[in-house]
Amino acid sequence: MEQDVEHGVQSDRRSPGRPTAAGRAGCQRFWSGIGLGLSSEEAAIGAGVSSAVGVRWFRQAGGMPPSHLSPSAKSLSGRYLSFAEREDIALLHAQGQGVRLIARQLQRAPSTISRELRRNAATGAGTIDYRATTAQWHADRAGRRPKAARLAIDARLRDYVQHRLSGMIAGPDGVPVPGPMVPWKGRRHGPRQDRRWATAWSPEQIARRLPLDFPEDGTMRICHEAIYQSLYVQSRGALRRDLAACLRTGRVLRLPRARTHGRGKSFIPPDFLISERPADVAARAVPGHWEGDLILGLGSSAIGTLVERTTRFTMLLHLPRMAANGSEPRINNGPALAGHGAEAVRDAISRAIVTLPEQLRRSLTWDQGAEMAQHAHLRISTGLHVYFCDPHSPWQRGTNENTNGLLRQYFPKGTDLSSHTAHDIQAVATALNGRPRKTLGWKSPAETLALLLEASIIAPVATTG
Repeated sequence: MEQDVEHGVQSDRRSPGRPTAAGRAGCQRFWSGIGLGLSSEEAAIGAGVSSAVGVRWFRQAGGMPPSHLSPSAKSLSGRYLSFAEREDIALLHAQGQGVRLIARQLQRAPSTISRELRRNAATGAGTIDYRATTAQWHADRAGRRPKAARLAIDARLRDYVQHRLSGMIAGPDGVPVPGPMVPWKGRRHGPRQDRRWATAWSPEQIARRLPLDFPEDGTMRICHEAIYQSLYVQSRGALRRDLAACLRTGRVLRLPRARTHGRGKSFIPPDFLISERPADVAARAVPGHWEGDLILGLGSSAIGTLVERTTRFTMLLHLPRMAANGSEPRINNGPALAGHGAEAVRDAISRAIVTLPEQLRRSLTWDQGAEMAQHAHLRISTGLHVYFCDPHSPWQRGTNENTNGLLRQYFPKGTDLSSHTAHDIQAVATALNGRPRKTLGWKSPAETLALLLEASIIAPVATTG
């Protein structure tokens, strides 16, 4: 071997490739960041690698950390050389110190140092050099003990899972129905697009059904997590990744749970969340607290809704499309041509709410939609305190959700809401406010509001000359 190196010929021990962008410690920092809810780019910067490398790691792993890098993985035993020890070996070896002297300084057996220098040396440049980073890479590769996936080695079990997951559906007469042709692009399906038709059992349904279909065959068992990993992790090699399109979510990558918890909008400070709303709002004892939302229709058309919590009095906001909608391309960060952008919603709420007495303008609760990005300007112009619900929590605006359901009698889903004029939606609001409501003792919202005004519970705003 020394003769080969002397003549510039690479040794017979062929290098498996170039070291990865980061070692085990860097990868652990990356997946720790992902677990904290960071994006792939942010976690990559924290691990000391480029954002492109972080995105590649995340996609190749299916959004979940490899088992040897997960937070629950056991740390390396002290019997193995650490990266710091390999740095010391590289430094002492470069100074010309012998194996036994290095072993005494590191308090390791001479055979351990000799084996390390022989097995984990860098050979890619035609010479045998010992570098700590390359040695650590070799050690990590040799230390892996990948176990073959259950679905990869059991063809019978794999066929059962694939048929329940991606099998073709059939009509009552048994004739297969192929459904729309949807190409696989390696991404999650977009909104309002065709999706692949399949049997589409969930992995948990498949796993729970196996004991019923094969009660005496213990080999036909698998947990649903193993099915998910076979779909999401490329290296498992059991199920094709395109079968992830058969899942109900259509998600092609695992979504870390911490990311969903931290998905607040950047324009919403903590002081404006519903948890900071005064407790008397929930009691409905004092009128003037409103809940708002948008009901959407065909072509991104929308109508705004405002509902008073105590009286259930409803106001509808006319949000017509802009003149350039459909005739000009949308400009990034430009105005919302569909008519329900932040400025349009702010102006519509302002026009409606300022017609009320000041005592009826206490607070407004909305979901975390981008249409309320101008909430600060709305508060300045109307004096209305704006609070935002938690993500994916429509029950925190229960009155508004119930009212939106009633409005669907007049504005069904899938219809073009922009065809209705301001006069039309005002007529609908008048009709809804004239309906008797069980929760109001069979009085209508308009009557309840009028009684409050007549009883001087709410004093009209005094005009100043």
